[in-house]
Amino acid sequence: MVRRRTIAIREYLIAAALALALIWLSFLTFSIARKEEIARNAVKDTQAQLAQLDSRRALLQQNINDLSTPRGQEAVLRQTYGVAKPGEDLIIVVPPKEAPAAPPRSWWQRALQWLGL
Repeated sequence: MVRRRTIAIREYLIAAALALALIWLSFLTFSIARKEEIARNAVKDTQAQLAQLDSRRALLQQNINDLSTPRGQEAVLRQTYGVAKPGEDLIIVVPPKEAPAAPPRSWWQRALQWLGL
């Protein structure tokens, strides 16, 4: 009977150790999965930043190409400093004046208009 009890206690200890090992392994698995998700999100963010930087680099390269030509340099000077070639005149566009609104008519003027007078 003592031997049976010893075997039962040993089996319970082995089962408890295996249960603890299983809990520990599942904890490790979830920890690795969480880290993998964080890394995946970091990759997405980095790819978005890379795409943004690539578009900015393309824009800056286009600006450099424009500035490397005499026409592009002239356009930048004209735009930045308002430089004009000899013989060019300044044109100022003035918006048209708005006509003043008609004063509101009184009730008797509307009545006379309604009568056709």
